[in-house]
Amino acid sequence: MTEQNYNERRYPIGIQTFERIIKDGYIYLDKTDLVWNMAHISPFVFLSRPRRFGKSLLSSTLHSYFAGEKELFEGLKIMELEKEWASYPVIHFDLSVAKAQPTPDALRQVLFRLLENYRKLYGEGAYETTPGGRFSGIIHRAYEQTGKQVVVIIDEYDAPLLDKLHDKTSLDEFRNVMQDFYVQLKANEALIRFCFITGITKFSQLSIFSTINNIKNISMLPQFSAICGITDTELSTNLAPDVSLMAEAYGCTKEEMHEKLKQYYDGYHFSYASEDIYNPFSLMNAFCDRQISNYWFESGTPTFLFQQMQRFHTDILGLDELEEPSSAFDRPTEAMESALPLLYQSGYLTIKGYDRESELYRLSLPNKEVRVGFIQGLLPTYVGLESNIVQKGFALKFWQALKKNDIDLALREMQAYLAGLPYIEGFKKKLENVSDREGFYEWTFYLIFNMLNIYVRTQVKCANGRADVVVFMPDTVYVIELKVDKTAQEALNQIENNGYAVQYQTDGQKVVKVGVNFSSETKTITDWIVG
Repeated sequence: MTEQNYNERRYPIGIQTFERIIKDGYIYLDKTDLVWNMAHISPFVFLSRPRRFGKSLLSSTLHSYFAGEKELFEGLKIMELEKEWASYPVIHFDLSVAKAQPTPDALRQVLFRLLENYRKLYGEGAYETTPGGRFSGIIHRAYEQTGKQVVVIIDEYDAPLLDKLHDKTSLDEFRNVMQDFYVQLKANEALIRFCFITGITKFSQLSIFSTINNIKNISMLPQFSAICGITDTELSTNLAPDVSLMAEAYGCTKEEMHEKLKQYYDGYHFSYASEDIYNPFSLMNAFCDRQISNYWFESGTPTFLFQQMQRFHTDILGLDELEEPSSAFDRPTEAMESALPLLYQSGYLTIKGYDRESELYRLSLPNKEVRVGFIQGLLPTYVGLESNIVQKGFALKFWQALKKNDIDLALREMQAYLAGLPYIEGFKKKLENVSDREGFYEWTFYLIFNMLNIYVRTQVKCANGRADVVVFMPDTVYVIELKVDKTAQEALNQIENNGYAVQYQTDGQKVVKVGVNFSSETKTITDWIVG
């Protein structure tokens, strides 16, 4: 394709309004058949999806549909399904603007501002002194003035609460404000034609879940798995020209580029029978820039998530392979006993498999983009190192040594790097506070390898125990045992005696056994043996 052809492709980056996308000729993947099905499955519908996954565009599409804007849907799938095209009064809020309010009263003022345009349109009544009271009055007047039931769309309903999860007192105060607002949906149920609510998490104690007993949660229904995001089929068909343009930019084949995009942005599944789903925000940015990068994670740091992981003492070494019932990861936020529900609902874990007999889901990190960004955030949280310091410190040298299959050189680089770390207070403090020093260095190995996009597993089961670290390179498997204040020979003997490497010796790859010893005094590697 020529540069002119490329410039004709318009990517809707930062554009979440259906009308603008259609009228201005931006790329739109037609999901209007799913929109129609969702609009007719129940009067009250809830959908949970990670941030930047198209929830706002879906909300805007529903707005245009219920407002009767038929001309916007010409040529789309919904035209085969909808025959009446009735127009309803639509009340539509985006509560992402209510994030991080300092006080409950500040939150109330934001809600009043969101209601202002509808107050101007439908007027106000006496005694509407709270946002909830104003909301209820607007629903009543819209119904009375139009003679039609009202459609309510609430996007990012949980945004005002996410940064309060670590503080129960604050969370309860802010939740009371939102309960007063959402309870009006139940009170005015007879006046509401359709209500659509999106968010990341589930707060069951909020009135939308505790009092509206007929709300339909479609978040894990297979028929709606692809309602947000981009499927592999859509990438191969609708977006095939864009894959070709990317391939030209990278000097590779279209098939090779498809695989690169798959590794970085695919891997999401939102039900047991979900299609492969790509992150739409990252994919569109990559097409626009003709560059693969970590767009999703860089668009917002999930500080609330790291706070919850620390609160629940999350074992980061287990995130690569979890088997859980849906009740463990799709449960209400305030009923969490671990950070797992937030990790799933926020998009940092996704469904990778399902066993019908045991009814267990297999969960893992979705793709390279999430893994690299997530690990960079976890380094300071778990081992007190900043990712940019690690990268500047030794990452490139370490990676180059491993690519040459020179484990001695790689470990010398790590030894020298860690030897210079005691002045870094974060690392020193974390090491001094841990009860399991071998586990701490295991975390360090795991995080550094993952940040370098090297496939690593920890605590790998075998017949006679668990190998501390197994690193998978293209033609070599490294089986590594870690010791603290012992000897590298003891570590290597454990690999040999327990047969940690046996299961990899039939794969045709070179298998290298490595015993490593750390010193609690020098806080670095003292010796290692390669077997």
